Amino acid sequence: MPDWEKRFRAPRVGLPGWAREAPDRSLFVSNATGTFELYAWDRATGGQRQATDRPNGTVDGTLSPNGAWLWWFSDTDGDEFGVWMRQPFHGGEDETAVPGLAPSFPAGLALALDGTAVVGRMTEEDGTTLHVARPGEEPVEIYRHRQSAGVGDLSHDGSLLAVEHTEHGDAMHSAVRVVRLDGTAVAELDDTKGGTEELGLTVLGFAPVDGDSRLLIGHQRRGRWEPMIWDPLTGEETELSTGLPGDVHADWLPDASGLLIDHSHQARDELWRYDLATGRPDRVETPPGTISGATGRPDGTVEYLWSSAAEPPRVVSTSGRTVLDPPGMRAPRSLPVTDAWVEGPGGTVHALVQRPEGRGPFPTVFDIHGGPTAHDSDGFAAGPAAWLDHGFAVVRVNYRGSTGYGREWTDALKHRVGLIELEDVAAVRRWAVDSGLADPERLVLTGGSWGGYLTLLGIGTQPDAWTVGVAAVPVADYVAAYEDEMEALKALDRTLLGGAPDEVPERFEASSPLTYVDRVRAPVYISAGLNDPRCPIRQIENYVARLVERGITHEVYRYDAGHGSLVVEERIKQVAQEIRFAQAHLPPSPDLPGTGARTATTTEHRATAE
Repeated sequence: MPDWEKRFRAPRVGLPGWAREAPDRSLFVSNATGTFELYAWDRATGGQRQATDRPNGTVDGTLSPNGAWLWWFSDTDGDEFGVWMRQPFHGGEDETAVPGLAPSFPAGLALALDGTAVVGRMTEEDGTTLHVARPGEEPVEIYRHRQSAGVGDLSHDGSLLAVEHTEHGDAMHSAVRVVRLDGTAVAELDDTKGGTEELGLTVLGFAPVDGDSRLLIGHQRRGRWEPMIWDPLTGEETELSTGLPGDVHADWLPDASGLLIDHSHQARDELWRYDLATGRPDRVETPPGTISGATGRPDGTVEYLWSSAAEPPRVVSTSGRTVLDPPGMRAPRSLPVTDAWVEGPGGTVHALVQRPEGRGPFPTVFDIHGGPTAHDSDGFAAGPAAWLDHGFAVVRVNYRGSTGYGREWTDALKHRVGLIELEDVAAVRRWAVDSGLADPERLVLTGGSWGGYLTLLGIGTQPDAWTVGVAAVPVADYVAAYEDEMEALKALDRTLLGGAPDEVPERFEASSPLTYVDRVRAPVYISAGLNDPRCPIRQIENYVARLVERGITHEVYRYDAGHGSLVVEERIKQVAQEIRFAQAHLPPSPDLPGTGARTATTTEHRATAE
């Protein structure tokens, strides 16, 4: 078995969550069976059991505060539309967690110690609704609005609910409202000032102790994400100064005496403890790389999920021990990243670069991240590592619109959506070619989701720049995508583009890959989930039909899942097809066996992920 396949097949575990009032009861995600599923773990006995078992996997779940129940979200084949189920922690039959609520897209969940649940729902018909379900009673609707909103958190005593909402119409910058469980408003915090300023808030959690109404909030008042404490009962706000240069996210330590801080800066993470009494942050020693989650434990230790581009992920504790060690083979190492800082039209662009063995220039893959409000980091990723193993250099670009580089960088993505990001990708492409890293005749543009969208848009707007395009679950026809996608994404698109398609048709046209399909010359590979609510299948079929009309070499793979697959074999199959397609359509190279087959073809695949 080649190393690239081993990296996908090697069992992985996520960071365990734990029940607030029963800290020995934990829940984690693992692919140990070949599909990502939820597992219950009793730390007191060491016993572990697989809690869910579905053909397309399950990753959304939580434990009740007392650890008695395991809640998980049940959709159909990855369509993200469904209901919450629950089962006893130690096993038993699944049951509908909140009878009386119809299926929906999820908009958050919060559970109280007395068994009360607050369930967020989003549908095309109703917009966002929030419902309170007390034990033995029918759920009661306490909130409704057409704009996107969601459950933030319940106070420790279950009397206060924090709601993130975008009633002002800006889906990228939320306000926070605290209400009682009958829906009565207690307090409001709105840094957008009614949608007139681009300053967002996010709920990080209520203090985890009785009688404490303080709410930890993330804000952008100084141009980046930082924490503050807000007491909705008194109105007191306490902004916390850490002196750290990057985005600062935080969570309460279990006794509420301090915070556990995740500092994200230049595609790498650090952990800090922040003592609320002294106002002093103290570094938690971790290796350079990416921290994909961290939690403070009642015994004072910190558990975190760490990886780097070269080193596979592991769940470790500040005590020095490994928290969870997955069974079976270990994932092989990959190659480290180096940093490139490139001047672009909107400022300096940060790119992460991995070079294969040998001398350049190399055939090079520009692997564009999704989101768009996300960023690539110095973390382990089996996909880029597979390209490296096949002799490609890999470049990942944190274009304007990415998180992690300040609010202005993220918020630069407006109106000229897609075109802005591709200006930054083009600047990094020029650097890669001029520096001798990349062979300009052998350049692959690829990505998934928003990265797949940028791939299709890139091969149309920059047809001379790219040799091959490989797009996974992309936006291909922006207007049709808007018509069919889930409600939260419609709100995001209205914010990004300044309105709906009937309000700003020229912007949707300028940002749609379908507009430029007649300019495409590069062979293109597209994969699509038949049940995808984010990048729905109809709009992809519209684009493919135009490729067929023009006789453009392309390959389409449709699979029975949603926005990607949680099945390891399916993911391996897709990566193998992507690499094969790229190799077949690059100019001949002695370093890349199998390259050079440049005949015009149309290939259609259908599969079921099992």
